[in-house]
Amino acid sequence: MHKHLAALLLCLALAGTVCGDQIDFHFGTSPAGPLPAGFSTALAGFGHPGQWQILTDAVPPVPADPAATNTAAVTQGVLAQTAVEPRDEHFPLCVYDGLQFRDFKFTTRFKVQSGLLEQMAGIVFRYQNASNFYVLRVSELGHNLSFYPMVNGIRTSDPILIAPNLNFAPGAWHTLAVNVEGINFNCFLDGRPVGPEIHDTLYPVGKVGFWTKSDSVSYFTDASVEYTPRVPAAQQLVDRLLEKQPRIVGVRVFAPATAGATNGLSIIASKVPEEVGQPAGDAETTALNDGTIYYGRTKETVVVTLPFRDRNGDPIAVVRFELKSFFGETQDNALTRATQLLKIMEEQVTSRDELME
Repeated sequence: MHKHLAALLLCLALAGTVCGDQIDFHFGTSPAGPLPAGFSTALAGFGHPGQWQILTDAVPPVPADPAATNTAAVTQGVLAQTAVEPRDEHFPLCVYDGLQFRDFKFTTRFKVQSGLLEQMAGIVFRYQNASNFYVLRVSELGHNLSFYPMVNGIRTSDPILIAPNLNFAPGAWHTLAVNVEGINFNCFLDGRPVGPEIHDTLYPVGKVGFWTKSDSVSYFTDASVEYTPRVPAAQQLVDRLLEKQPRIVGVRVFAPATAGATNGLSIIASKVPEEVGQPAGDAETTALNDGTIYYGRTKETVVVTLPFRDRNGDPIAVVRFELKSFFGETQDNALTRATQLLKIMEEQVTSRDELME
């Protein structure tokens, strides 16, 4: 369980819970009004931004039998997109900003409330930004379920038609889901698998969110993400090193948030995971900017800070090693030991993109 994420969700009043490897967004107990914290809105295509907010609506429970009819609806909060703009390439988005996901199943219940030009609702996944993501969407007027990538702001002209000839009762709640494992995507409607397995390599990781089109007014609730936690590449690098060198007292990797930056360094990987996110000190900043190597010692350890270089020899990060000292160890001995460890790491990751993945 991610402690910082659990605290974030609680503080942000997302009405969700983190349980193991699952995040739930029920929205049912969210107060009516503005979009809950932890989400952001975006617009793909053209036109004015959408209007995302929490409304109340009568939501029936999910029946044990998908074919059963249960009218015992409960009035609760739902996430709603209520702006109406009858334009073809107009896609309001609402994105969860808490985590990026690689392997996961994203599920939500949805209802298309209204729409003259379109009656659509969908989910986005492996979202990079408002111009690059995947979409799985239902068209109630078109009676179909389709998938397509958005690439550099352009919707692919030939979406994959997953399920044609569908019938949707007006104003009914349905369940939409996508299961993603690597490059393999499987789609579900009302709990049942539909269409062929999809294979795509464009976006290896990204955020999840909700999608509508044109003048569609659509509601969402009972959303969840079951996921395999991602271990960042830098942390994998540290973990592998510690497996081979378990007597290392401490190792921290520092990097700037953006490529080419020379300030704003923070810990992106550590032997102590709780340290991730803490800011760098002057020694780490200077090591990145000037390539300076720093040495220090305590009563029982030596500390060496060195720039981490890419395949071209350019510094892209900084590594701080804390090593147990031995009797008679000199500064040269310590630098040699730390340099050898750094070389092991540099041989495995040769670019900033690889390190920050």
